[in-house]
Amino acid sequence: MSKLETIAIRKGASAMLNPRKAVQELWDAIYADDAKIGFFFCSPEFDLVALEAALAERFGDFPLVGCTTAGELTPFGYRDGSLVGLSLCGDDFEASTTCIEDIENLNIGETSQYAKEGLERLKSCECADKLSNRFAFLLIDGLCQKEDAVVSGLNNGLEGIPLFGGSAGDDLLFEETFVFFEGKFRSNAAVLSIVSSCFPIKVFKTQHFVPTDVKMVVTEADPSNRIVSEINAEPAAKEYARIAGLENTDDLSPLAFATNPLMVKVGGTYFVRSIARRFEDNKLGFFSAIDQGIVLRVAKSVDFIENLKQMFDEIVDEIGPPQLIIGCDCAFRKIELERKQMKQKVGELLVENNVLGFSTYGEQFRSMHVNQTFTGVAIGSRR
Repeated sequence: MSKLETIAIRKGASAMLNPRKAVQELWDAIYADDAKIGFFFCSPEFDLVALEAALAERFGDFPLVGCTTAGELTPFGYRDGSLVGLSLCGDDFEASTTCIEDIENLNIGETSQYAKEGLERLKSCECADKLSNRFAFLLIDGLCQKEDAVVSGLNNGLEGIPLFGGSAGDDLLFEETFVFFEGKFRSNAAVLSIVSSCFPIKVFKTQHFVPTDVKMVVTEADPSNRIVSEINAEPAAKEYARIAGLENTDDLSPLAFATNPLMVKVGGTYFVRSIARRFEDNKLGFFSAIDQGIVLRVAKSVDFIENLKQMFDEIVDEIGPPQLIIGCDCAFRKIELERKQMKQKVGELLVENNVLGFSTYGEQFRSMHVNQTFTGVAIGSRR
């Protein structure tokens, strides 16, 4: 167990898969009577029923929010099969949390109201008027396929507060993912946390891909389910494999998707549109919004480590060395690092910059749901 803490921030992680022992170690590391909010990220390898019971019993009314993962970012770097968490404590922080349930049937037009209500609760806190630096953190069911609409609506209600977040995972099983709120794991749900602090804050996003000139057009799609049937008027999986230089559709694995992503231009900026899976009928399922007529470009990678270092340098230049970064890192980035045998080196870089978080099924940044990015919030040390 690692217990790293300042007066204001407590951090810890457990490698034990015994739920009660792991929760006890997490409690030892992050519990404080004056904690305003705690976050945890847990492997789906846990018995979630037992973990839920242990968390409820040990933490009680402690304001704890969390989710399941596709891997954890710990004080020791990338890990699988672990429990990692943190708490923000004392007069240096205030926080409010809002649970959004039944996302499948959510009236998207009313989504911004959840953000407005959460912000009003935050403003009513005793010290809120003294803590002018704010961020919003969204954890959402990674299989709900509603992230695009939810994050857009929430962003509209946040009065300019920068939002980031991550979609919960289940180690690439794509069966069931959960968020945690008020002592229970919940599917088809999201939790919005709005935090204010006296410390300087920077919400960020980075990606290590740029577009090429190679284009393809989505000619048939089911937008509500993020499924593409045809690309360039050909079966989607076959045409994607051909353009990506793969011999046949049998080569379309998570590794192939991670190393051959596609990009779409939105508002003058290119974002990654990651493919989640290939179906037997040669259709492709995507992690983000997709529609007929969209022009996609094949992406190419830039230097992964230099891209990260540049981002960390920009954070230090703006707010000083961070005492904490809460990070949401796409699971496909980890897959790429494993293939290139770079995971340990990148993990060490994350540790050097005090990153805790998880590997996601998609990331949120302001009003966008994005893929194959690293998003997060950096909290500086200066008051």
